[in-house]
Amino acid sequence: MRIHKALLPVSWLYGLGVVTRNLLFDCGLLKSRSFDIPVICVGNLAVGGTGKTPHVEHLVRLLKSQYKVAVLSRGYKRKTKGFVLADSDSTALDIGDEPMQIHRKYSDIIVAVDENRCEGIEQLMAMGAEVVVLDDAFQHRYVNPSLSILLMEHDRLIGDRLLPAGRLREPLRGMSRADIVVVTKCPDDMADNGFEEAERHLSQCSPQVKALTSQKLFFSRMAYKSLEALFPESGLRPAINADTHVLLVTGIANVAPLEEEVRRHTCHLRHLAYGDHHAFSDSDFAEINKAFAQLPEPRLLLTTEKDAARLRTMKGLSKEVAANACQVPIQVEILRNQQDVFDEAIIRHVKAPNFRKTP
Repeated sequence: MRIHKALLPVSWLYGLGVVTRNLLFDCGLLKSRSFDIPVICVGNLAVGGTGKTPHVEHLVRLLKSQYKVAVLSRGYKRKTKGFVLADSDSTALDIGDEPMQIHRKYSDIIVAVDENRCEGIEQLMAMGAEVVVLDDAFQHRYVNPSLSILLMEHDRLIGDRLLPAGRLREPLRGMSRADIVVVTKCPDDMADNGFEEAERHLSQCSPQVKALTSQKLFFSRMAYKSLEALFPESGLRPAINADTHVLLVTGIANVAPLEEEVRRHTCHLRHLAYGDHHAFSDSDFAEINKAFAQLPEPRLLLTTEKDAARLRTMKGLSKEVAANACQVPIQVEILRNQQDVFDEAIIRHVKAPNFRKTP
């Protein structure tokens, strides 16, 4: 894990600001607001790469058949302001790539963005929302969620530092605000001693962290599903075998697991890696089109669902690339035979008669 030591003094100042802000909320000088419907927050302590969107989607799949579910995000890097409701004309520029991904996959739920989460929740309640899932809102303390799910990436449990020297948004003792902790992106072959080691690391994060026996601790992995055509009208039925030449195009925080997955199927891999939430430019599309044209047959362009939300909007891919472009869906799987336990904890909370938590 890379630590920028020269930036540690700035991290100390940043940490002082974060700790002061949290103390103001904890003592009530800054107010958190509760709501009369279940508000489930999914967030993390670090920037990027913990798998928030797949976990949000899991909650959507779990609840949408019984409740009117709404997902609320701030809409990172969107070009709009205020409350925006996703509709059939929305693009990633309007609502952000992750909300666009969710809206495209689950058109039967409400998806909205608002940098003011309290106002956003109010509008969703007025629209009849029965459950609101907040995407990436663990540090948005003006909302007091009825249930807070904290995600921590398996490979980054220890050794990280506060921004900008590291990638932590707040100190690890912020874990104490979580009702459920999920260690994400665990290895497929993680053994019992691996789970036990992770538990030890978390329990030793800080003396201020509540004992994990008072929280619910789960472990999850990302399961890659069958490839899907980026443009369904192309009629492409994508599949990767040992002979397939793959151009992987990504703009996400942590692409290592996806690279590893692709290499399980083919050694013919070229990767164009851009920054997280990258806004693809004309020069980027020229680079992508040229790189794809240089690949021997059979060939595919492969990207993530999040990147696909932006690539579709920009429409800069050549006809040849678009006809051979696909995305790889991912879903969350809870490990240690705890899937039913996790799901039942969520459902039990939503069915509870009183959702208000004491700030």
